Amino acid sequence: MAHRFYTLDVFTGERFNGNPLAVVIDADGLNTTQMQRVARGFNLSETVFVAKPDSAAHTASIRIFTPGRELPFAGHPTVGTACLLADLQRTDLARQSDAILVLEEGVGPVRVGVRFTPDKAAFAEFDVPRIPTPTGATPSNEALAAALGLAPDDIGYRNHQPLTLSAGVPYTFVPVPSLDILARAQIVAPTWTDVFDDEETGDPYLYCRQSENATADFRARMFAPTHGITEDPATGSAAAAFSGVIAKFDNLADGQHRLLIEQGVEMGRPSHIFLEMDFRANELVGARIGGHAVRISQGAIEI
Repeated sequence: MAHRFYTLDVFTGERFNGNPLAVVIDADGLNTTQMQRVARGFNLSETVFVAKPDSAAHTASIRIFTPGRELPFAGHPTVGTACLLADLQRTDLARQSDAILVLEEGVGPVRVGVRFTPDKAAFAEFDVPRIPTPTGATPSNEALAAALGLAPDDIGYRNHQPLTLSAGVPYTFVPVPSLDILARAQIVAPTWTDVFDDEETGDPYLYCRQSENATADFRARMFAPTHGITEDPATGSAAAAFSGVIAKFDNLADGQHRLLIEQGVEMGRPSHIFLEMDFRANELVGARIGGHAVRISQGAIEI
């Protein structure tokens, strides 16, 4: 049976930058094995399968697969799928418009706002489904360095130290002091699986405050070889949990704060992820992840 599909570049306003995404429409009736096979065939960071929602109050139910496994939640699939579905529902493509969607994901319902502006890429922003919380013991600097091809002294800067958090998907956040060290990080296969565990430590998300883009607050990289992703050009679920890193180490004042994270530069797929955080009584009480998405292709796939 043929199913419509679309591909998009997400967390970018320019084609062939950002993180590629495949979205299969009308996926009702497909089973997990079929979805995983299709995701492996597209071989992108993630492939989304859109089906009818369980609740009539919601827009759609989506399932998200990497080439190697299913995820309960992910950022660039949420942004890209919301932009696509809102665009397909529009009747006047030229006018500026806004839409609110609720996507049923493994982590629960995720509310997404989509904004269309003439002559610009669509922009979507979703509410982080959970306030970040610790998920397990953070590996030592020595263990992290061994798995990432770095020296223990390369890890940490100022008061920032490695931290393991999840806002739906766990990550180990690894601060480094410079772009040079960030660029040198790599997957060291013999020790990787001894250090990074899907259930507790998740995958490593390296970050530093240096950036070649004057408007960016952080540069990041994320590796996930056990999911079939050597390196991810943009990781919205990690940016969601990164709000907990900021809350712990940066002592931000009460109110709203907005940061820009760039990722994928080392891969030649520069991405821009907007992180907006709300603080009250010195605590993180809410966060949102935003980014642009541009449609690349469409067609039909026999499944």
